[in-house]
Amino acid sequence: MNCTSRKTKPIVYAAALIYLTLSISLGLVQTLNARDRETRLGEQRPINSHLMILFVVGDSTANNNANGAQGWGDPFISYFDAKKINVLNRARGGRSSRTFITEGLWDKVLSEMKRGDFVLIQFGHNDAGATNDASRARGSLPGTGEETQEIDNVLTKKHEVVHTYGWYMRKMIADTKAKGAMPIVMSLTVRNIWKDGRVERGSGKFGLWAAEIAKSQNVTFIDLTALIANKYEELGEEKVKELFATDHTHTSPAGAELNASLVVEGLKILRSKPLNRYLSEKGKAVKAERQKRS
Repeated sequence: MNCTSRKTKPIVYAAALIYLTLSISLGLVQTLNARDRETRLGEQRPINSHLMILFVVGDSTANNNANGAQGWGDPFISYFDAKKINVLNRARGGRSSRTFITEGLWDKVLSEMKRGDFVLIQFGHNDAGATNDASRARGSLPGTGEETQEIDNVLTKKHEVVHTYGWYMRKMIADTKAKGAMPIVMSLTVRNIWKDGRVERGSGKFGLWAAEIAKSQNVTFIDLTALIANKYEELGEEKVKELFATDHTHTSPAGAELNASLVVEGLKILRSKPLNRYLSEKGKAVKAERQKRS
């Protein structure tokens, strides 16, 4: 009895040790995956360096793979012919127009950009946050003017001049033009917030400001908010619930697919139709039938 017990204990201990090692390893992998998930797409390289590039620049509504959510920038890629154009999702979760620039993410996009490329620019969901706090410090000043605010950033420990949402957007537009590429400004995706059978059409005034900025800079604007809101109201509140993940802002894969198709629709109804020639068969199949309503 004792002999058997002595023989069994090492086996039990070894099994426990293996289980513990595997658990720690799995936990580490999950942690690394969570940490790297938002940057994984940022490491993409163009499939063909000789082709034009269509960049997606924005926040988690365009690039998100956490908690069952997905941003529209991932399924959007399949609407274009990879033999004709590269589509790179350079959006990054949690960023505002301000922090996308201050963290160097915009500079990385610029380093990849060349004459003839296209850049979809969509920010606003995170720009209403605090300008200076210990958690995110990502807010931009409201509006489209030239106002500034000097801060000692609690998060980055650096002195910083904070500008308006409009200033950051204009900078990205100007930088894109300087590269010989085409900027296309879009209003925000729509949150799953309803009142009296109507869905919320935009968060704050960012859609209005985005439109004003595009007009003042003489660049193309897509009112994606209207396109999505129109579709959501066609579907109804109950069906739209299935298009979101764990909150009212971030879409499920089905919601991301729908939003991606509506971005394509927005591109197809543009007067100049700058990207129609690059569409895949899937992209060509998207009907642009809500132009009058949007």
